[in-house]
Amino acid sequence: MSEDSFIIGGRELSSRLFTGTGKYGDDAVIPDVCAASGSEVITVALRRVDLDAATGNVMDHIPDHMQLLPNTSGARTADEAVRIARLARAMGCGDWIKIEVISDNRYLLPDGFETVKATEILAKEGFVVLPYVNADLYVAKALADAGAAAVMPLGAPIGTNRGLKTREMVRILIEEIELPIIVDAGIGRPSEACEAMEMGADAVLVNTAIATAADPVRMAAAFGDAVRAGREAYLAGPGAKRVLADASSPLTGFLGGGRS
Repeated sequence: MSEDSFIIGGRELSSRLFTGTGKYGDDAVIPDVCAASGSEVITVALRRVDLDAATGNVMDHIPDHMQLLPNTSGARTADEAVRIARLARAMGCGDWIKIEVISDNRYLLPDGFETVKATEILAKEGFVVLPYVNADLYVAKALADAGAAAVMPLGAPIGTNRGLKTREMVRILIEEIELPIIVDAGIGRPSEACEAMEMGADAVLVNTAIATAADPVRMAAAFGDAVRAGREAYLAGPGAKRVLADASSPLTGFLGGGRS
């Protein structure tokens, strides 16, 4: 184990940046994005996976070393999410699953009640469950009790690139929930990922901001650097903020200052 170990589902990860597979102009860029970012976990919507397709299968572009995190995108109820998760396992996608239960078509906000129900069922079946939720303390506590492996609160509505709009709520989860907190959705700039990590988030998941950049590979590298910098800053313990100025050097005793 490393000194600053990050373990999910029994696997130690050296990178705290999770990536995704959606919105790329060409899925062929995904291996380069993974390499540039240093990411070891990648999420994919099961509805995009067609193992029988001769061409155009996104799975063909995911490097073998990546931990696959299928998600239940498209599920509107707990029952639908559970069926998708079981299908993913049957297709050989492993035991990790990102629960997304969304019935709101306008803002795409997750349904906490249905997410908790799905998490409880799947955790009992041996899945490593990473639920995507609003930054709500009570939902997060219920997910912990239900057996979640981590909690993934949104930073802003999914796909908006608006940044860490829920920072104060996320801060509360970091302080109160013992599970890893992985900020998911809405982060649009490396500086925002760095901020989340400086606050003490255990990881971030970034897809849209990388996939829609003019240069996705270069942006992936920037996010990788930002996440590492933010984690190092958190571990270093940032100094306290002050209202009044506080000189870093003495203001007396220079060129006779302070003498009568």
